[in-house]
Amino acid sequence: MARPELEGDFSREKYHTAKIWQIAFFALNNSATNLFLFGMGFVTYYATGVAGLAVMTVSTILGLMRVFDSITDPILGFILDKTETKFGKFRPIMVIGNIVLLVTFLLMFNVLHLFPQNLQFVVFVLLQFFYILGYTMQTTVTRAAQTVLTNHPRQRPMFSIFDAIFTLSLFTFGQIYASQYLIGKYGDFTYSYFIELSFTFAAVGLLFTVLAVFAIRTKDRKEFYGIAEINVQTRFRDYWPVLKRNRALQMLVISAATDKFAAMFMNQQVVQVMFFGILLGNFALSGQISLIVLVPSLIFIFAGVRYAQNLGLRRALVLFSYVGAISFVLLFIMMLVFDTKSFAFDDWGVLSIAFLVLYSFGRAISSLTPSIVIPMIGDVSDYETYTSGRYIPGMIATLFSFVDKMVSSLTPFVVGAMVSMIGFADEFPTVTDEQTTGILWVGLMCMLGFPILGWVASIIALRFYPLTKEKMSEIHEEMNNTKNFILDARDRKLAEEQVIEKKAGNLKEDVEQDEEDKHQ
Repeated sequence: MARPELEGDFSREKYHTAKIWQIAFFALNNSATNLFLFGMGFVTYYATGVAGLAVMTVSTILGLMRVFDSITDPILGFILDKTETKFGKFRPIMVIGNIVLLVTFLLMFNVLHLFPQNLQFVVFVLLQFFYILGYTMQTTVTRAAQTVLTNHPRQRPMFSIFDAIFTLSLFTFGQIYASQYLIGKYGDFTYSYFIELSFTFAAVGLLFTVLAVFAIRTKDRKEFYGIAEINVQTRFRDYWPVLKRNRALQMLVISAATDKFAAMFMNQQVVQVMFFGILLGNFALSGQISLIVLVPSLIFIFAGVRYAQNLGLRRALVLFSYVGAISFVLLFIMMLVFDTKSFAFDDWGVLSIAFLVLYSFGRAISSLTPSIVIPMIGDVSDYETYTSGRYIPGMIATLFSFVDKMVSSLTPFVVGAMVSMIGFADEFPTVTDEQTTGILWVGLMCMLGFPILGWVASIIALRFYPLTKEKMSEIHEEMNNTKNFILDARDRKLAEEQVIEKKAGNLKEDVEQDEEDKHQ
């Protein structure tokens, strides 16, 4: 009897690895969603300037939709853990999510103003609703699929280097494209500006997703799911016990959520306009300085991943959180003491050089720390399998996203509330506005202050995070032993079935031979 096919060609090795290009291309899945997130930073200007919605209305909608985004995460994670198709567990959700994102993103920037004023609010909410669904589908896969991509301790941090490089490049060249090329072409945030921006971002986001799907096609198989369990029975009410029991998940959620909350302020276009366009007096500098700090940022990224490979992801995240917090504290103090326009690059001096160095450090860290967190979610998922025996990457990833998004949902509301309090209730500040004391404090707090608070909170949370490099080695050793025990048991059962079938076959042949002898 031929040995029947198992649910995948299960490996008995302690670690499974991926090709470098697979790790790099799969990181583009996160780049695709980051691209749409970056583009959504401009929807406030479109909705208030072209469509005519009020500042606080738009800010409140965006904040509430972010809360809704967090609610959809557990539902999506529950569905993901139960998903099994001939195309795998993760790829179908990636593709569907990107299509929904692409369509709603284009509609949001191109048709909202065509509706009557009394319907614009409803249409905007509906488009945001479906946009959030698509965004959740694609971002969930980025986190959950870390377990199938690789679990090797030197390979898993490599996702961080590619993700950080792509994210940094995306925001660098995206800001140059938006602040220099498009502003130079159209003069202001006009309707034509938003048409070109939305179609460009949609096309690039689609390309990134196609490459990511191609990268994970050979890894999206059952042989890489946990410890060879095929179908894990989960219930929706299992979410709370998992979060309550898993200390690693709790601490990583706190660390990443506060980092994300803080970093989102830096990337809000309103904040970019206030900080560079008004305080420094040159909005185009927002794109130029991103290009200038690209090289030192890449050095930080390579050093950070190298450090993580040698000493573990947890220690790397703590170290670089310290670097980011110290850099921005110094810059915050300096910009309060000296005239903010003296930090611009019109006349190079000590202040402009200090600004370049400190801002480079902080900006690099803001790209590196979220990228380190993503493979750490894979560690947390492995830890859950190790402690409970269940492979539930969707549940782990979306528990993480749920709290992350609940916290970060406050960003647009806080920004909107802060600018309203300093006199911008109907429209957001633009590059033509003069600097005031209110703009100074709001601009500095949003660009520098909130990131500082986020890094400090992250450092505190990681003191209680249990998954060191040594602990992860122990976990993978035990998981491999468990998987081999399961496979050995299957082999023994198959061998016994083969012996029984062989004996039955021999007996049948003997009976047939006896019958033949009688007839003769």
